[in-house]
Amino acid sequence: MKKLQILGIIATLGLLLFATSCDEEKGLSDNEIPTEISSYVTTHFPTHNIIRVTEDKDGTRKSYDVVLSGNIKLEFNSQKEIRDIDSSSKLPDSVIPQAIRDYVSENYPDNFITDWELEDNHQQVGLNNDIDLEFSMDGVFIRVDN
Repeated sequence: MKKLQILGIIATLGLLLFATSCDEEKGLSDNEIPTEISSYVTTHFPTHNIIRVTEDKDGTRKSYDVVLSGNIKLEFNSQKEIRDIDSSSKLPDSVIPQAIRDYVSENYPDNFITDWELEDNHQQVGLNNDIDLEFSMDGVFIRVDN
């Protein structure tokens, strides 16, 4: 019985070691930053500098985390497409679909968008009053997210 327990512990430790070895984080130098990411930042955040870009590998999935001056955080998927933007200040209009901007300005005229996230089947924005709004992929309002 003790041999089975010991084998179980060894197997569990082996699985944990394997699982954590699949996760890899690598800081990228300026010349390693993908041009798609640099172009996105230059286009939409021209007054902000890139502070850090990290390439994350989780098994077979890859993503890029970008930190800009002004404490703006961006996340790109493996195709180098934007998936998430977090900020404490107002996001540029150019990063928010027009339908969502129109909804927010009409229904929350005293607030502005500080966060945007693209999920599998919807978009979500966060306002400076801590309200999160959920929209369809086409920018149609779905609900206030709690």
